[in-house]
Amino acid sequence: MEVSVKETADQVVAIVTEYGLDVIGAIAILIIGWIASKWAHGAVSKALNRSDKVDAMLTGFFASLAKYLVLIFTGLMVLSQFGVQTASLIAVLGAAGLAIGLALQGTLSNVAAGVMILIFRPFKIGDYVEVAGQAGTVKAVTLFISELSTPDNVQIIVPNSQVWGSSVVNYSFHDTRRVDLALGISYEDNIEMAVAAINQTIGADDRVLKDPEPMVAVSELADSSVNFVIRVWCDAADYWALKFDMTRALKEKMDSEGISIPYPQQTVHMIQKSGG
Repeated sequence: MEVSVKETADQVVAIVTEYGLDVIGAIAILIIGWIASKWAHGAVSKALNRSDKVDAMLTGFFASLAKYLVLIFTGLMVLSQFGVQTASLIAVLGAAGLAIGLALQGTLSNVAAGVMILIFRPFKIGDYVEVAGQAGTVKAVTLFISELSTPDNVQIIVPNSQVWGSSVVNYSFHDTRRVDLALGISYEDNIEMAVAAINQTIGADDRVLKDPEPMVAVSELADSSVNFVIRVWCDAADYWALKFDMTRALKEKMDSEGISIPYPQQTVHMIQKSGG
């Protein structure tokens, strides 16, 4: 019994002697690696937060990426400390990563597109956009999807790969927009009176910008009317309200001035033949 205990003790001493320094070294590497990962996360976050062009979510993504890269490198160093051949392990992980990447290529393409959207920012939260055949106000942009909301409050989820792979129409990008209106008057009405009435209607609305200057012009001599094109500029936030209000105000102004707005019509001349 005493011999068995002595042999066990000798084996423990031998193991501690052989692997003790490796264990201590591995623990030290883990501690240093953990501290380094925290430092990398904080350093990347601090550096990216200084730039107004980097989205907050993208900052978190790159900061987390830096942290986990340090932790992976730390894990490889710990395995190397115990004599594990990390080259073969890296090859296996690489093959597994390739297989996973092929299986999830659609998802990964959305992630890549999400990163590009967050870097180049073709639109921001609150913009009204038309993209991938959908139109709405941008509510959220993640690494996988872009969320839109229609004017009647319907949610639309668009994969980022479709967003980045199609043209984007951003109606909110510029501070000002042009309102285009069409108005027709009868051929019997006076054009100068109509132009004066239109200009009075435009001048009565404070939302119409003076620069660029509003434009009123005869655009077409149509079958039933003389058509005007009316172009006024306003702040982007006032676009729809001004368009609706101006359309009504023009109709009411034409009525008050006695200027008619004709609907499509045809004049038929009947000729009666003698003896018929």
